[in-house]
Amino acid sequence: MDLCRKILFKIEEQYIDTALSNLELENYDNLQIAYHCKILNEAGLIDYYNAQYADNSLYFFSVGSLTWEGHDFLDKIREDTTWNNVKKIIKDKALPFTLEVAKTIATDLLAVSMKAALNL
Repeated sequence: MDLCRKILFKIEEQYIDTALSNLELENYDNLQIAYHCKILNEAGLIDYYNAQYADNSLYFFSVGSLTWEGHDFLDKIREDTTWNNVKKIIKDKALPFTLEVAKTIATDLLAVSMKAALNL
C-alpha cells in the first residue's frame, strides 16, 4: 500500500494531459510499479493503464490521470501522520490491508478530525 500511495503522488505531480510512460520510483523496479498501477486502475483510482510485453517481459507501460476517487483517497491519506495512523490501526486491529479498509479508516479519521475542528 505504501507503493500505491507513492504512485498516486507521482501521478498527481507529473500528469498534465497525456499518459505517463514508465513511471519511476526510487527503490522499486518497473515490474513492481507496473503491477501496482494495474491494480490502482482496477480499483478505479487511476483512469488508464496499458502495458506492452516482449519476449515474456514487460517492455513498456503507461498510466493516465487520477480519477475523482483517486484524488479523494489521496487527499484523505496525504498527510504522513494520517497515513501512519491508518497503517497502525490496521496492524493493531489485525485487519486486512486492503484498499477498502484503508479508505474506510482514513474516512473515519477525517470525520473525527472534522468534528474536533468544528467542536461538535
